[in-house]
Amino acid sequence: MTRIAIFASGSGSNAENIANYFSDNLSVDVSLILSNNPNAFVLQRAKNLGIKSLVFQKDDFSKNNDILSFLAKNNINLIILAGFLLKIPKNLIKAFPNKIINIHPALLPKYGGKGMYGDKVHESVIKAKETESGITIHYVNEHYDEGEVIFQAKCPIEPTDTSNDLANKIHALEYEHFPKVIKNLLV
Repeated sequence: MTRIAIFASGSGSNAENIANYFSDNLSVDVSLILSNNPNAFVLQRAKNLGIKSLVFQKDDFSKNNDILSFLAKNNINLIILAGFLLKIPKNLIKAFPNKIINIHPALLPKYGGKGMYGDKVHESVIKAKETESGITIHYVNEHYDEGEVIFQAKCPIEPTDTSNDLANKIHALEYEHFPKVIKNLLV
């Protein structure tokens, strides 16, 4: 059985979508939801879904092996980042080679890197007058948004689109594709 831990820092709509997608799958279990933000709505979503959750401090994540030990104790073998804002430490990358998957709300390599997340990405894309954007699902390495690309999906940007309009298009792509791409990786 594949046991998934989802890391999220905010609302958690992608985490909930993934959990619901796999809820009837007997070979996949969304076992944990972890957050560095004690006020993240993803924690309420985890509670509503009956998924064990953990809130941790940045130091527990980056300066010691507490999170790595917690994941091992819970037999986690795949990590999904769904709106998670901290850089993944080397000890986790080493322990989970090609087993940490992230989603980015743009077509990498454009509009990626440190500080490029959420509305900041959409605002930058609109400001640059791009004609399309999309999502990139990729493996995580030691650099922000530079891991090997697994999948991309595109959407057009109309000249009248605002960053909010683009965010809505990107969310639709995320909800449609992220769980399916994860499932395909497990085959």
